[in-house]
Amino acid sequence: MEPSQIPSDPLARSGGRPRGVLPFCIAVAVTVACLATPAPEAAHVADRIVAVVNTEVIMLSELQAEIEADAKRLKERYRGEELQRSLKQLEYITLTRMIEHRLQMQLAKTKGVDVSDEEIKSAAQELQRQGENVDASDPKYKHSIKEQLMLMRVVDREVRSAVMVSETEVRRYFDQHQSIFALPEEYRISQILIRPRSGESPAEVRSRAAAVSAALKQGADFSDLALRRSDGPEAIRGGDLGFVRQGELLPPLERVLSALAPGQISVPLETSQGLHIIRLDEKRPPQFRPFVEVKNDVLSSEP
Repeated sequence: MEPSQIPSDPLARSGGRPRGVLPFCIAVAVTVACLATPAPEAAHVADRIVAVVNTEVIMLSELQAEIEADAKRLKERYRGEELQRSLKQLEYITLTRMIEHRLQMQLAKTKGVDVSDEEIKSAAQELQRQGENVDASDPKYKHSIKEQLMLMRVVDREVRSAVMVSETEVRRYFDQHQSIFALPEEYRISQILIRPRSGESPAEVRSRAAAVSAALKQGADFSDLALRRSDGPEAIRGGDLGFVRQGELLPPLERVLSALAPGQISVPLETSQGLHIIRLDEKRPPQFRPFVEVKNDVLSSEP
C-alpha cells in the first residue's frame, strides 16, 4: 500500500506535525520497506530501516517508539487477526506522518531556517504559562520545540509569499464589496414574555397576553408591566433585551421588528417560547466599517 492510500484512523496521534503546518512539495526520494508487525511470541526483533527519505533513514525502532502508546491501547481492545490488521494500519499511518515530518524538516533546512536557544527558551516559558507540563532541561523536549518553531517559520514564509496581495488590490476588492463587511441592522428591544403555566390552556395564555397588550394601548408603562407580568428573565430590567443584530432573533420576531418604528409596540407574537410583546426602542441601520478595521477579513474573503 502506498502512503497516499493509507486510511485515516482515529487512534493516530497528532504529535507528528505541529498544528497549522502545511505539507510542502519538494523533490524527494522516498523508499518504504515492507513492514511486518512482530509476532507476540517473538523474543527479539533486529532493528532495520523501514524508510529512506532522501538521505535520511527511519529505523524500525523509531517507528515502534512512535506507535508504542497507541499499540498498547489497540492490544487492550482487539485480539487475533483484528489486532494484527489494526496494528498494521497504525504502522502505515504513523510511518506516513514521520516521512512527512522529515520532508518538512528537510525543507526548513534548505530554506536556511533556524531557531536560537533564546527562542526555544521563550517558547518553553510560554507553554508553562499556558499550563503545559514542560521539562526545559530535557534535550529531547527542547529538540521537539525547536522543530515546531522551525516548521511554523517555514509555514509563515511560504504561505505569506503564496498569498501576497497588494494593498491596492485589497482596497479595490473592499470598495466593490463593502456590503459584505458591513455590520447588519441592529435593534434595541424590550419584551414582555407570557409563558404557559401549569394546567393553563392555550386560550388562557392568549387571554393573559391580550390583557397586557390592551393595558399598553391604554398607556400603561411598559417597564412596569414587564416587571410585574413578564415571565422572561429580563423582566427584572423592565424587559430590556439590549441590542440584537438582524439574524439573531426568531424569524417571526424579526419580520415584525422590521416594520416597527422606534417606540412602537407589537401585538402578541406566538413562538415556541410563548407569547412575545415587543417594543422597538431604537434601530441602527447597517454600519459600514472602515477599511483598516476589516482588512484581514477582506484578505480571507477575496477569491
